[in-house]
Amino acid sequence: MDNFYEVLGLLAATLTTASFLPQVYKTWKTKSTEGLSLVMYSVFFIGIVLWLIYGIHLKSTPMILANSITAVSSLFLVIMKLKYK
Repeated sequence: MDNFYEVLGLLAATLTTASFLPQVYKTWKTKSTEGLSLVMYSVFFIGIVLWLIYGIHLKSTPMILANSITAVSSLFLVIMKLKYK
């Protein structure tokens, strides 16, 4: 049964992370951050880093993978927001 929850966690992590990527792609392609909140993505980034630390503590592969990718993606959006004001 533990394997089921590991697979469920990996699926949840994949879907959650994948849902974030279209915004990253659109922002990178258009070089437009209009409508993106710097405060929201900054707070989101901090939250994701905290989840990543927690995942590392738990040795949870799904949490580590998903939050690593999402942290990079959200940081990218924060940087783009600052660059393309």
